[in-house]
Amino acid sequence: MGFEPPQRLTRTLGELTGDAAAADWLRRLPALAAEAVARRGLEVERVIAPGGRSGLVLLVRRPDGAPATLKIAPPFVAPELERAALAHWQGWGSVRVLDATDTEDGTLLLERLHPEMSLRSLPEAKALLEAAGTVRRLWVEPPADHGFGTVAERTASEAVRLDASSDESLAPLVSAALTARDALCATSPEEVLLHGAFRQGKVLAGDRVPWLAVGPEPVVGERAYDLARLVRDRVEDLVAASSGASSARRRVNRLADSLDLDRERLRGWTLFRAVESGTRALESGHRQSAESLLEFAGWL
Repeated sequence: MGFEPPQRLTRTLGELTGDAAAADWLRRLPALAAEAVARRGLEVERVIAPGGRSGLVLLVRRPDGAPATLKIAPPFVAPELERAALAHWQGWGSVRVLDATDTEDGTLLLERLHPEMSLRSLPEAKALLEAAGTVRRLWVEPPADHGFGTVAERTASEAVRLDASSDESLAPLVSAALTARDALCATSPEEVLLHGAFRQGKVLAGDRVPWLAVGPEPVVGERAYDLARLVRDRVEDLVAASSGASSARRRVNRLADSLDLDRERLRGWTLFRAVESGTRALESGHRQSAESLLEFAGWL
C-alpha cells in the first residue's frame, strides 16, 4: 500500500517528538497500514488529507461493504488512551469504536463521519453553540482504575517548559499564566473525564447524530480546562477585528455561563493554554500563529 503521509501529520509529529522518532514511525507507516487493512479485510477508499495531527486517517469499507474509518497512530501519542475514552463514551457525543477488542498496533476502526465537515464550516455563533452541546456529553465520571493522567500532571511539564522561556518581552504574560495554572491546580473542584483537545475542528458531522467529537487526548480534571481551547477557536478572526479584545472576553463569559462554569476558572485556563501554545509555536518557528495566540492571551 503506497502513499505519502499527509504533510500536516509529518510536521506535527516532528514537532512533538523530534524528527528522528517521527521519521522512524513514518517510514514504517505504509507497512503498518497494509497490515491493519489486511487483518480486517478492509478496502481502502482514500487517505484523508490534511487529516489528523496525531495519526493517519483512512476511509475504508468493511468486508460487508459498510463504510468505516481506520486511524493508525504511533505509540508515543498513546492511542490506547484514545481507545479507552471512546469505548467509555460508547458513542455518546463521540465517534463510536467498531473494533470488538483492543489491539496493540495503534489502530482504531471507527464509524464513518464526514471528515470534510467540521464545526468550523458553520458560522461562529452556531459553531460555538453546537460545540458546547457536544462537549457537555463527554464530561462523565471516568471508568474505575482508568489509566488517564490528570490535568495537573499534563500541565506540569508544560509549566516547566514555559518557565524556561528565554524571551524577556513575554515574561509578564508567562508569569501570569504560571500563576493562574498554580492556583487552578491547587483548587480543582472536580475530576471528570475530559476530551483534552476539544475545539471546533475536532467535531465532525455524522449520520447517527449531527455532530460527534473525534481525536480525544483524554485527561481527568475540571471541565473549564476542556473548554479553554475552544475559547480561542478562530483566533485569527478575533485578532483581525477591531473589537477582538472585548469579543474574546465576552466569549469566555458566554461559554462559561452556557455550561455553568466559573468564569474566572475558564479565563485562567484559557490564559495558560494560550500562552503555552503561543510560546511553543514561537519556538517552532510559527511566528504568525504565535503572535496571534499571545496577543489573544494578553486580552484576558
